[in-house]
Amino acid sequence: MTNEILVYIFDDYADWEPVFICSELNNQLTSFQIKTISINKSPKQSMGGFRVLPDYSLSDYPKDFCLLIIPGGNSWLEGKNAEILPVVDFAVSHQIPVAAICAATNFLAENGYLDQVQHTGNTLAFMKQAAPHYQGEKFYLEKQAVRDKGIITANGTAALEFAKEIMLLLSIKDPASIDEWYRFNKLGFYPAAID
Repeated sequence: MTNEILVYIFDDYADWEPVFICSELNNQLTSFQIKTISINKSPKQSMGGFRVLPDYSLSDYPKDFCLLIIPGGNSWLEGKNAEILPVVDFAVSHQIPVAAICAATNFLAENGYLDQVQHTGNTLAFMKQAAPHYQGEKFYLEKQAVRDKGIITANGTAALEFAKEIMLLLSIKDPASIDEWYRFNKLGFYPAAID
C-alpha cells in the first residue's frame, strides 16, 4: 500500500475544512502524500476561489490509497457529487478509512454508511432532513468529530477536531503530541484573550 491520501474535490468544495489535516499529512516529516481526486481532471474551483487541477479522475485513481477525505460544500445539499460513491464503496469494502466533514456527512448518511457506526454531523435534525434514507439516529453523537470503525465524521465548525481524529487514526504522532498540536491551534498563543 502506498501512503497516498485522496482528497475529493469538486466545484464549490469547502477548501478550509481539510486544510489543517492536509498540511500536517503532507509535511515532509510524515510518510504521507496528499493527492486530489475528482470526477475528471478539469480544474475545480473551491468556495474560497482556489482553482485546483485534480491529480486523479474517478477512472484512474490508485486502488492502494490509505485514506479518503471528503470535504463539505453546498453542492452536497443539491444532490450533486454522487459520482464519488463507487470510490467510497471501494474504500469501505477494502477497510480503507473514510473521513467526511460538514455536508459530506449527509452524503454518507444518505447512502447507509452511518447506519451502524457512531458519527456526528451538523445536527441530528439537519442530518435527517438532508438524508431521508438515513437510519443511524441511535448512533449519532453531539460531538465536534467522531471516529468509529474506520469512519470519521465532523461538523462544519470542526476542522481542527476532524484533523485531530485523522491524526490519531493514522498515528502520525504520539497522542500527547497530537493533543498538544490541537490545543495550540485551537487556543493560540494567548488562549485567554478572546475579543
